[in-house]
Parts: sequence; C-alpha cells; structure tokens
Amino acid sequence: MQGHPTPEKILQTGLAFWASKALLSAIEMGLFTELAQGGERFETLYARLGLHPRSARDFLDALVSLGFLKREGDTYGNTPETDLFLDRKKPSYVGGILEMANHRLYPFWGHLTEGLRTGAPQNEIKSGGPGLFETLYADPARLKEFLRAMTGLSHGANMTIARAFPWKDHRTFVDVGTAQGDLAAQIALANPHLRGSGADLSEVAPIFEEYVKATGVADRVAFVPCDFFKQELPKADVVLMGHILHDWDLATKKMLIRKAFDALPRGGALVVYEAIIDDARTKNSFGLLMSLNMLIETPGGFDYTGADCSGWMKEAGFSATRVEPLVGPDSMVVGIK
Repeated sequence: MQGHPTPEKILQTGLAFWASKALLSAIEMGLFTELAQGGERFETLYARLGLHPRSARDFLDALVSLGFLKREGDTYGNTPETDLFLDRKKPSYVGGILEMANHRLYPFWGHLTEGLRTGAPQNEIKSGGPGLFETLYADPARLKEFLRAMTGLSHGANMTIARAFPWKDHRTFVDVGTAQGDLAAQIALANPHLRGSGADLSEVAPIFEEYVKATGVADRVAFVPCDFFKQELPKADVVLMGHILHDWDLATKKMLIRKAFDALPRGGALVVYEAIIDDARTKNSFGLLMSLNMLIETPGGFDYTGADCSGWMKEAGFSATRVEPLVGPDSMVVGIK
C-alpha cells in the first residue's frame, strides 16, 4: 500500500538554493583547491579562507553533510569527486560553469517570475546594457572565464563524441562556435587521421590556440575566424555545433542548420548536441531548466527536443537523422547529407 503524500520533495526543492549557494561560495573561495594539497585542521582552514568564527563550522560541516567534504576528527578534506573536479589547478576542473553561475546566473534567476510573465531576458539587457555575448566578448578576462566554463560543461560529452561517432568514414571536421576548443581537441586526440578546425569570433583565437597547444593537437587543429551571421561556414566532412543552437530563436536555428548543410559534401554529417529535451518533455529536467536559463539570458533562445531538431534538419535537406544519448543530460542529433 502506497504511503500518504509528504511535503519532503516540495521542501527540498523549494529550499535547494541553500545547498546550491553553499557549494558556489565554497568554489568562489577556492576551498577545494586549498584542500587539494591535503586535509587541514579547522582552526587553520577557516582562518586561511577568511571565514568568521560564527559561520565557519556550520559552513564546513554543511558541506560535509552534502557530500562535498569529508571530516576526520577536526580535519577537513576533499572527497574524490571534489578533488578531481573542483581543484582549479587540475585539467579536469568543471567549476568554471559554476563560477559563472555564481557571478551571473544566481542573481538573474531571482527574477525568473518576471521573465516567465514578460518573456524578456533578466540579465544585463534588462537595465539597458549589452547582451550576454557582447558583454563577454568585450572583456578578455570574462571571455576566458566563460569559455573555460563551456569546457567544464561540455568535456564529458566532447570525449564521448570523439569516440562514439564513426570518424573512420571522414577526414575533416569543423567545430562551429568552438569556444576554448575542447571538442575539436578531444576529436583530434582520439582520431589521429583527422584534421580539423574551430570556428568562432576572432576574439577567441588566442584562447583557442593556447588550449589546443596545451592538449598537443595544434599541428592538426587550426582556428578559423568566423561570424556565422555574416559568413558561410567553413567546409568540412563533419560540422559540429555544441551548445550553440539553443542560444537563438527558431529562424536563426534554421539558418545555422542550412549553412551547415551548404558546408557539407554529399555523405557529410552535421552533429548538433546539447541538453536535448526528451520528446515527451517529461524526463530531462536539466534540458527544460536550461531552456528557462535561455529565457533569462537571451531575447529568443530556447532548448528543444530531438524530434524538433530532426525536423529542422530534414527541412534543410538532410536525408536521414538520428538521436543518440551522450553523457548526463546531453544527446546529439546527427543529420546526414
């Protein structure tokens, strides 16, 4: 017999911002990077972080109870997960997206109700400032933080695409909206026969080139300056767009898919990936919430289902499409010309 309803899930979700902000503040303070050298006693740790005595023990013990720290006696240390993924000095660091969430998204999401009722962005645009991309690309330091955040968000999916897609059938690729270049780098690392490029606005070039050099693929992966609103896409056997289409309205989505079609040879492939919403729109909560994030951040962006994307691809002329899961909430939609 099923038990009586309880408010537990309602309360946990309604107050989930408590745990979220505790983790985001810990990342902001560099707590996990500090502890990557080894455990520290309470007195040393809270003084090093600049915490007030009133808050310090509750804050650290809350992180223990949430599973982000471990404690033995009076000594605090990282868990295996926070040591691997939240130490800024490790290449596996995924905290970039969380740093951006802390600096930008956390306050903007406080205005979600207004966004739901007006359909208007709730970021810098709301007060008459420039949009998200204009803001980021005007400041090299913020741009680098954003591109690093995109790598943290995408790295697992990038590695999966590099291994799961049938690359043996192709020789060249271009990653459109390449950001730091992790997708291009992972594809090249896993497939020595391929040569590729990353296409993005020219401001991205030095960040991209530094990254592909550090990953050891600079001899096979090049940067191509490209404003995809004003130019055609570079030609290649495979065109990839990761976390790109959801930034834009429907007309722009269709325009970019058409440009990808034109850049491909017969038999070539377009790979679109992001947090693709399940067709029933009942399971991929992350994808649905990401779509609300696009409401907060952009004038017309939204996330979409695999069926939506397949329909747009076929409308552009692609003869066959398929949807394949990657990791976590991400899937890829593949269109064959």
